[in-house]
Amino acid sequence: MGSKYPLLPPNKIIKTLEKFGFVYVSQRGSHVKYSKNGYTVIIPKHSEVARGTLRSILSMAHIDLDDFLKYL
Repeated sequence: MGSKYPLLPPNKIIKTLEKFGFVYVSQRGSHVKYSKNGYTVIIPKHSEVARGTLRSILSMAHIDLDDFLKYL
């Protein structure tokens, strides 16, 4: 059974989060911080974001996977 979470580059994740209203806060090294209404997410700027990391990002952002994939 494959995971329903895709492997994505960080730029695609960031663009999709911006569609949900998240705004850039800061960057430290290879990690970028975005926030919206008290929810803060940290996105690693590596070549690909692992499936488990994407799951964690969406959980912190309170975004359902299906909604995220619609705006991808």
